[in-house]
Amino acid sequence: MAKIERFEDLECWKVARLLTKHVYILAETESLKSDFSTVRQLKSASLSTMNNIAEGFARFNKKDFMRFLDYAQSSASEVKSMTYVIEDLEIISENEIRQLRRECEDVQKLTLGLIRYLNKQLKDINTTTP
Repeated sequence: MAKIERFEDLECWKVARLLTKHVYILAETESLKSDFSTVRQLKSASLSTMNNIAEGFARFNKKDFMRFLDYAQSSASEVKSMTYVIEDLEIISENEIRQLRRECEDVQKLTLGLIRYLNKQLKDINTTTP
């Protein structure tokens, strides 16, 4: 396993970056770009997903990092929730919707895995400290 030295090394951040790129590309499609509020909210939530991972990584303790990972989880859920509005309005293709949802779920799985890992480290430290 490669050593994690920068937030850019985190797999969850890499997937969140892809999600954000996908959102920005979709935001430029004719069918979506005229819906300014939806586009703004989608961009904001996807940016929040990747930025919270980065910001949490820069914190000095694991609890803060886990809190920001939790925020990233919530932001990914927001993007996923918005896909249902887009689907109901038939703004973009079903394939694009599925891909966005899959990317959101991937970010959530990876951040949850990292939260569990960090939580286990905290518990291990607490049980070994006299």
